[in-house]
Amino acid sequence: MAERLIYLPLGGAGEIGMNAYVYGYGEPGRERLILVDLGVTFGDMDSAPGIDLIMADMGWLEDNRDRLEAIFITHGHEDHVGALGLLYGRLKVPVYARRFTGTLARMKMEEAGQPTDKLRIVAPRPEIVHAGPFDVQFVPLSHSIPESSALIIDTPAGRVVHTGDFKLDGTPVVGEAFDPILFHEIANERPVKVLACDSTNVFSPNPGRSEAMLANPLLDFVVAQKQMVVATTFASNVARLKTLADAGIAAGRQICLLGRAMRKMVTAAIETGVLTSFPDVIGPEQAAELPRNKVMLIVTGSQGERRAASMQLSMGRYLGLELKEGDSFLFSSRTIPGNERPVIRIMNNLSRRGVDVFDADDGFYHVSGHANRPDLQAVHDLLKPEILIPMHGEHMHLREHAALGQAKGIATAIATNGTMLDLTGAAPRVVDDVATGRLYLDGTVLIGAMDGIVRDRIRMALNGHATVSIIIDENDEPLPDAWVETMGLAQQGRAGVPLARHLESELAEFLDRVDARTVMDDKKLDEAIRKITRNVAMEEIGKKPEVKVIISRLAAD
Repeated sequence: MAERLIYLPLGGAGEIGMNAYVYGYGEPGRERLILVDLGVTFGDMDSAPGIDLIMADMGWLEDNRDRLEAIFITHGHEDHVGALGLLYGRLKVPVYARRFTGTLARMKMEEAGQPTDKLRIVAPRPEIVHAGPFDVQFVPLSHSIPESSALIIDTPAGRVVHTGDFKLDGTPVVGEAFDPILFHEIANERPVKVLACDSTNVFSPNPGRSEAMLANPLLDFVVAQKQMVVATTFASNVARLKTLADAGIAAGRQICLLGRAMRKMVTAAIETGVLTSFPDVIGPEQAAELPRNKVMLIVTGSQGERRAASMQLSMGRYLGLELKEGDSFLFSSRTIPGNERPVIRIMNNLSRRGVDVFDADDGFYHVSGHANRPDLQAVHDLLKPEILIPMHGEHMHLREHAALGQAKGIATAIATNGTMLDLTGAAPRVVDDVATGRLYLDGTVLIGAMDGIVRDRIRMALNGHATVSIIIDENDEPLPDAWVETMGLAQQGRAGVPLARHLESELAEFLDRVDARTVMDDKKLDEAIRKITRNVAMEEIGKKPEVKVIISRLAAD
């Protein structure tokens, strides 16, 4: 049977977040596999109430773990490495990453109680990692976190370039610049059969801008403010943290970092050598004692995270610091789609306090970490791939990116999560559809999407909840009284009496006339009580609540 090269996204294709991409080579169904990235996304109250993190279900990969050679992490963003500690115990294969990314990966694994003896730190190209039939090199490129890397994946079927997240930035402030000569060499060294490419900004029509271009606008902004300045951005954007801090120092202000993630990221960047200088910082106690025009806070929570410093400051005092009328708050970031509500909440909270709020629409205060449309086209021209596979984007991004490739005569295909492509021939071909799903981190426990927990929360949030308790005596006769407790429901209905009391009355009538066969069958009795409760509630308040029935049976002496 002929060997083949396959590509299978388990997460990150048809969505932005929880990236997990499988490559395989070998006989069909017996391919040796590698996994590129293992990330998370974040829950929201609409679709995943109470959920802390969401990640791709590794069920298919677990079933084929004996074929898995290694995991490669392209960079340290949560949507690429955030699930490593949580899911490593299910895969247990070597993990390869560059030094800074590996430091973050190690933290993830240690926090989850996982061994780190199989974590391997790799130097960039020309170092090669041999993983079964794959020879893998890390290629430096620019992004919004240091040490982002594309992967060159050499296989018997040809060369694959997996970009990871990237931008064409020749002056990134921190981290490595994008080097077009290097990528030209990669294409000339061996023809690129497959380019799996970031699609995030495919709809942005203008070339991307460099991080270095922000220095002067941010300095001008800080100088212009009369009182305390607060700026928020992604904790992982070390270059932006440095640009903001340098602007604050140049404006005669002391810098205070607020947020554990931000301090941890700066520490890791310094320890691994990717950040060679960073201004001295002060603690919140010192910041609170300084004149307001002599301090700048750089804080976590640019996406509205409820426990982060931005949200806490907007709601009142945080670590002894309090924002006042005339202070300035800058969002040096773009809001990720889906996070608009909590970000607007922060802005409104700040507005009520008289704080002036600024974001990227008010000036040149942010640049994206992803390649825009002209940049993607430039990479296509540099690498001249035979096949283009759009990744890292919602379906509309993948479709638009595929159209770009097709316009240049590049064979392409849209592969969303679970779509297995055969990349061996001149054009990609769908060969399988693998069941994919999601895992949820609920507190400290991983639960499956099909476990019903999230579904039940949504249903209770939409419809409220009622608990009905009844007692069956030792003679198998129901006591005439039922006890009803409600949560999340109106206390009084159309009848003008408390809803719980009305339900108890209707259930008492049912218990008075119920037949013996139903009483003896817990399932039938539960169904009957549940139906009556939901129907009566619907008549009274227009809601059919979720109902829990508790049947207690007394035993004869």
